[in-house]
Amino acid sequence: MWRGAVELTCPHQSARGVAMADLDDIKDGKDWGIGIPAKNEPFFLKGSEGLDWGMKSRLTRIFNPRSGRTVMLAFDHGYFQGPTTGLERIDLNIVPLARHADVLMCTRGILRSSVPAACGKPVVLRCSGGNSILSELSNELVAVDIEDAIRLDAAAMAAQIYIGAEYEHQSIGNLVKLIDSGNRFGMPTLAVTGVGKDMVRDARYFGLASRMAAELGAHYVKTYFVEDGFERVTAGCPVPIVIAGGKKLPELDALTMAYKAIDQGASGVDMGRNIFQAESPSAMIQAVGAVVHDNEKPARAFNMYKTLMSEELSHAAAS
Repeated sequence: MWRGAVELTCPHQSARGVAMADLDDIKDGKDWGIGIPAKNEPFFLKGSEGLDWGMKSRLTRIFNPRSGRTVMLAFDHGYFQGPTTGLERIDLNIVPLARHADVLMCTRGILRSSVPAACGKPVVLRCSGGNSILSELSNELVAVDIEDAIRLDAAAMAAQIYIGAEYEHQSIGNLVKLIDSGNRFGMPTLAVTGVGKDMVRDARYFGLASRMAAELGAHYVKTYFVEDGFERVTAGCPVPIVIAGGKKLPELDALTMAYKAIDQGASGVDMGRNIFQAESPSAMIQAVGAVVHDNEKPARAFNMYKTLMSEELSHAAAS
């Protein structure tokens, strides 16, 4: 033994012979709850009860447990459209809206360059790409590795599938790769049902695409609302469906679409242009949230939109 060393007589004693805190004042347990059955809360989200804890935790960041629904703010359009109207400056046009969204949907490039981590919102990461508006839209590849999605603390990964398109098989393969890698690390995958230029946009098509995505293992699906038969699309899909906002509509029409979709079984919306191209994007996303989470009727939500926009204009004039 080297000079000055202290011989310890017990592995739980300090050099001065005082008992360590982990053995100090140990008491036997006494509150066993005898006669009270162990409580196991069922998971609130459709088709997700059998998932692992980490997967459920991430889905809880996406879907509000109170309502079981979500308002996703989509601004991933630039991955194939470039700087479209409303997305010229993410820092000016999108970041101020983040606080009103449940989730952000974007690419890793925009996330790293333009979205402050301090905004604290979960992110669904666009993980398919490789196409553009100048080429065949269905010709995509897996554009993000699972390690980078984890590095970015993504709540989920998203990939487009193009059922019936030229590169249908390839797009399905992209989705399957993301599902398999996500399952290994407890990260959900969102399947986005892309639509080619010449495809019929009806309940039969979206029911087919949504069901296929769920059967392949997608944890939730983004698809389009249709007036005729949308309730069959949601009923036939065993996992949650969120609707795409699609092209810009008048604000009342967009709120009506969101209301009808929720009423017919959708679990939320993933809106982009109908929010960031609105006359008042901030007022619009709050009105959409009232429809999705509080079942607000379209007319009342539209009045809310107009009131918030008026307050916003008054505040801007006064400053």
